[in-house]
Amino acid sequence: MLLSLLLQALENANGLAYLGGGIGAGLVAIGAGVGIGRIGGSAMEGIARQPEAAGRIQTAMLIIAALIEAVALFGVVICFLLATRS
Repeated sequence: MLLSLLLQALENANGLAYLGGGIGAGLVAIGAGVGIGRIGGSAMEGIARQPEAAGRIQTAMLIIAALIEAVALFGVVICFLLATRS
């Protein structure tokens, strides 16, 4: 089933653009998830090592996570705009 959908998408240029946009948006989402996961893990490790710095670590972690989310949202929007442009 997946192969037939991919072959149908490859038959015309619009389908290929949609396919590329979907793959790009998926990669952006996966990258953001991995990045935020690493930030969370590192923050927990830092808090475990220095509990007195928990407030500063948590604040920095939230700011960085918000920035990653913003970049990921921008990337997804760009992928969808490029896919619908053609």
